[in-house]
Formats: sequence, C-alpha cells, structure tokens
Amino acid sequence: MLQPIIAGVVGALTGFASSFALVIAGLIAVGASPAEAASGLLVLCIAQAVLAGLLSWRFRLPLSFAWSTPGAALLVAAEGTTGSYAAAVGAFLVCGLLIVVSGLWPWLGRAMTRIPMPLAGAMLAGILFPICIAPVTAVIEEPLLAAPVVLVWLLLVRWLPRWAVPAAMLVAIVGVVISAGDEWMRDASLAPALTVTAPALDPLVIISLGVPLYVVTMAGQNVPGFAVLTTLGFRDVPARRMLAATGAATAVTAPFGGYALNLAALTAALMAGPDSHPDPSRRWVAPIAGGVTYVLLGLGAGAATALVAAAPPILIIAVAGLALLGAFTTGIVSAFEAPETRLTAAVTLIVVASGVVVLGIGSAFWGLVVGALVMLVTRPRSSLGATPTEEAT
Repeated sequence: MLQPIIAGVVGALTGFASSFALVIAGLIAVGASPAEAASGLLVLCIAQAVLAGLLSWRFRLPLSFAWSTPGAALLVAAEGTTGSYAAAVGAFLVCGLLIVVSGLWPWLGRAMTRIPMPLAGAMLAGILFPICIAPVTAVIEEPLLAAPVVLVWLLLVRWLPRWAVPAAMLVAIVGVVISAGDEWMRDASLAPALTVTAPALDPLVIISLGVPLYVVTMAGQNVPGFAVLTTLGFRDVPARRMLAATGAATAVTAPFGGYALNLAALTAALMAGPDSHPDPSRRWVAPIAGGVTYVLLGLGAGAATALVAAAPPILIIAVAGLALLGAFTTGIVSAFEAPETRLTAAVTLIVVASGVVVLGIGSAFWGLVVGALVMLVTRPRSSLGATPTEEAT
C-alpha cells in the first residue's frame, strides 16, 4: 500500500504547488480580502479531500478532485468586473448549482459536451492568453526575480517535467522571501480560519462570471478528467454522481470562497496511472492519501496568502502562466484543428482575450456570443440542416 500513498502525496504536492498562488490571486481579483482568499484556499483543500476520500472509498476507484485552475485564471481575468466579492460568491454558487444539474439532468451534461470545440477551446485559450504572456512581462519588469524562475522551469521541462512548475514556484517563493525579509509575516494572520460571505445574486455577474466559470470548469477540467480515467482503463466511473458531488461541494463551499471544484486531470494521471500501483484495483488509495496531504497544505493558507500579497503581482501571474501553458496549448490546438472553423476560433479568442466589459458583462461571455454568431454566419449552408451523424459521413 506504500506505493499508492506515495503517488497520492506527490500528486497533491504537485497540484498544490503548481497553482495555489493563482487561486489566491484570482479570489483577490474578484474582491476578496486576504483573509477571505486564505479561507477560499483552505476550504477548497478540505472539500477536494472529502470528495476524494468518500467517493474513492465508496466505489474503490482512484477518483481525484481539484480546484478549477482555468477557473482561477478566469477570476484573474475578471478583475474589476464583479462589483463586490459577495456578487462573485453568488456566481460561485450558481456555477456549483449548474454542475449539480449537469449531473442530475443528463440533457444539460450532453449539451455541455456538444459545445463546438472552436468555441470552447478558443474561449479557454483567450482566458489564459493574458496570463501565459505574463512570464515575458515579468522578466522585463522584475528580471532579478523572474528570470531565475523561468530558467529553472525551462531546464526542468526538459529533464523533470512533472516538477518544472513546482520548482519554479519554489524559486519564486525563495526570491520573494529574500527580497521582502520578514515584513511579509508581520501583519499576516497565519492561523487557518474560514470566513463566511453571504452570496449576492447579481444577474450581470452571474452572466459574466458564473456561466463562463461553469463552461471552463466543465470543458477545461471535467471532460479531460473523465478522458484521463477512461484512457487508464476505468470505464465504469460514476460520472453523474461525480458531477453532482463536485457541484454540490462547490455550492456548499462558495460562501467560504470555494469558487469551483471538479475532477482532477493532470494529478489524476499520476494517482490513477501505473505509477500509483501496477494493480488498478489498489490505486483508489492514492486519492485518499492525496486528500490528506491537501488538508495539511491547506492549513498553511494564511501564510501562503501573506506570501502572495508580498510578491510583485506580475511574478505570481508569471508562475501561473508557466503552469497554464499546457492548457493554453490544448485550447489552441482544439480550437484551430478544423480549417473551416478557424475564423470562428480566432474571433472568439480575440474577443475573450480583449478583456472588454459591455453592459457590465465580461469578455468571456461576449466571446462565446460573437463566436457563435460568426460560426452561424460562416458555416456552409449544406451543413446547417445536417445532423452530427450526417456531417460525419
């Protein structure tokens, strides 16, 4: 049993180190105070541990869960558009309820998976684009801090790719601690604590944040998560129950800062793969060990938030940009794969990446709207009335 436990611990360390700073930055971007951001990180760690523990034990399958990293990127991109943190919490709640409905009502889940890839992939790439160019900006603005981060990442991508982003984050942390001294700890609340924010249901924020958060979480995390499990031979996963559980967990934790929970994808490949255990029937232990590790890491959420607050903002976003290059590449490839829909993908990506706010609604929503309109106008007339089966033949 030692091998899956080690795999779970390594998976949790990798997942946490790769994106915890982005989670904190995203929550602060939509109006959270440092204490509320720390609460969000802590409750996300606890919630995914509970999900992994209960569902992996119940079904004896390696079912691992995570916060939505593309969702955190969306929060960063939505800075200044939410009006208040309470409205953002309301959007988190709506996102969770939509995921619950996707699990309980198969029609919505199927509709979600049928969103054209030029739209879904381009929206994901457009959200991630400003973050993925941050390493370039950081090297120019903060060369002494950012250049070593990028260099370490580049070297480890070649030799130890699994540890490239965690190592880059470690270098960034060391740089911040050295440059900031002990000042970053003086006014920080390092004790773990949960804070409650009553949700406010603002229709504009729900449309500009809640709905896109649901789309990127489903398309960018849940769908790949199911694909990883299927690829590794786990074809009888309780998909609807898992979706409903992650949605319910998101809704319950939203007042504490839990913005979106979903199936893990990258860490799932480690916890559910042969590196976890040669015998697939014993791999279910790995996510439970990973969950325990996440809780222990989450207890340091206050210190993590204080450290992020002390760092130059561009440095934190730069590390996140390195972590999200893979997801950005996946979005680009899926969006531009079909020649006949490349114009649609390009327009969608440009509108989303522009960051414009129209009628109080953010660019992620408008990118989908404009992209769908371009697809409708430019789609060949012969295919307008064809069924998916007819188009494929």
